[in-house]
Amino acid sequence: MTDKPHDSGDSLRLYRRLLTYAWPYRWVFLISVAGMVLFSLTAAGFAALMKPLVDDGFVNKNPDTIRLVPPLIIGLFIVRAIANFMSEYSISWIGRKVTFDLRNAIFSHMMRLPSGFYEANPTGRLISRLIFDVEQISASVTGAVFTIVRDGITVVVLFCWMLYLNWKLTLLFAVLLPVSALLLRVMSRRFRKTSRAIQASMSDITQVTQEATEGQRVVKAFGGQESEIRLFNAANERGRRQAMRRTAASVLGVGLIQFVAAAALAVVIYTALYSGVTAGVFVSYIAAVTWMMGPAKQLTKINETIQTGLAAAGSAFTLLDEPPETDTGKLRPQAVRGKIEYRHVGHRYPLANREALQDVSFVIEPGQTVALVGASGSGKTTTASLLARFYVVTRGEILLDGVNINDIELASLRRHIALVGQETLLFDDSVRNNIAYGGEGPVDDARLEAAVHAAHVWEFARLLPEKLDTRVGERGMRLSGGQRQRVAIARALYKNAPILILDEATSALDTESERLVQDAMQKLMQNRTTLVIAHRLSTVEHADRIVVLAHGQVVESGPHRELLARGGVYAGLYRMQFRENTAETA
Repeated sequence: MTDKPHDSGDSLRLYRRLLTYAWPYRWVFLISVAGMVLFSLTAAGFAALMKPLVDDGFVNKNPDTIRLVPPLIIGLFIVRAIANFMSEYSISWIGRKVTFDLRNAIFSHMMRLPSGFYEANPTGRLISRLIFDVEQISASVTGAVFTIVRDGITVVVLFCWMLYLNWKLTLLFAVLLPVSALLLRVMSRRFRKTSRAIQASMSDITQVTQEATEGQRVVKAFGGQESEIRLFNAANERGRRQAMRRTAASVLGVGLIQFVAAAALAVVIYTALYSGVTAGVFVSYIAAVTWMMGPAKQLTKINETIQTGLAAAGSAFTLLDEPPETDTGKLRPQAVRGKIEYRHVGHRYPLANREALQDVSFVIEPGQTVALVGASGSGKTTTASLLARFYVVTRGEILLDGVNINDIELASLRRHIALVGQETLLFDDSVRNNIAYGGEGPVDDARLEAAVHAAHVWEFARLLPEKLDTRVGERGMRLSGGQRQRVAIARALYKNAPILILDEATSALDTESERLVQDAMQKLMQNRTTLVIAHRLSTVEHADRIVVLAHGQVVESGPHRELLARGGVYAGLYRMQFRENTAETA
């Protein structure tokens, strides 16, 4: 997933797409615009007051003018404060809603992306897009619109007042517009380039931080602290340099534009001194020019915000445009018997130069347990992953109760499958909520209690500070490996799905934990169609059938005793593990 530079046509399309997120809140935007218009009119009103104040107040000493102007100025600034609140609060409200909606849209889309996408894209970069990029986009949608509308109206209103006072002097400013436009065009290109570089550096910072914190034990064990610090410093320095380059471009660009405006103002003052205008007209004119300078400066800087937002939009929308998991299924079976059939199944990963699976065929009858065994890289995990459609079958088909799983709606298919992985992932929530995770409706306390006891969770949960309501920490790190596995088994028991995918979970456990987990697994497998990815062959001796894979193909299939008697690949693997276990216990 890469971000490409955008031309002006792409920029317009991007901005239109961004504005679709603000469109539902257009009525709030109208309130904001009303405030902006009122705010802008107060600037022109103040400049207009300068003419009678000077001519009638200071020069002619008109008592009516002297009495009226001060309260008018106070009233003007009261209106200005109210208008400013209306405009800023409303546009800020829209901005936070846009951020909320866009983040929700991106996160929801991420939850529907295929497994292969996550294998190809670092998690840190995805997090950076969700957090950093969306914040930049929000500023582009609302902050930029706010500045363009409010300051743009202010400039236009003041410019009209200047034309009214002296159109000849005002035309001098108009001559400078092409020069300013050229400077803005040059600045735009620079801003977009540096903004993309800043986003890339933020992704790198997030990625390095995530890897270093998640892998902190490995970092410490192998003395990698200095290496990680160097990587972080390098990414941080790249971000700092790009930010300074953007700042330099912004400051120089704004300075040049302000120099052009100052030169015009100098010419205007010189010309006015020789044109015979009254003091009141001159002060009002200069007041208008002075009030115009602030909004004009903001308008020259707004290009930076827009270009930053568009660069971030390109990044975020590239993610939103990633195709979700393929789901062409229409069937929604309410119940399944659990008969599974692999028919000549093949699968090739997108970037692989050969098939991971070739012509794999076997049948699991309802309630049976079939174990997949083989050396590392033989295709066991791929075979099991295809059943849950984490990947799509390249050729052949997998049937559930005689129906191709591609014809079953994805959510419905997975509703009938429970998964217990070798690396148990728990969420930073309570033990209770981890067990009931994904369940629809309120928690079934009776079913949860049965799962807790069957999986031997209560044996350690009763000793926790808040028992089942104790939080387990990030990835469940407050629990031991055996405790995490028992929670995962309880989660599968609570789901009560008729099909179970079991990536053997006892290889890294101590003897006592392994005994408890094995007992929980036996209860879990009862009356369920189970596909086991077996690493320890001793754990699948009682499987109804053992399917032996090698280089993505089925080389043997049958019960444990039959395969041992055959003296083939399985027998060789079994003898090898037996010798290793004997050597470990010797």
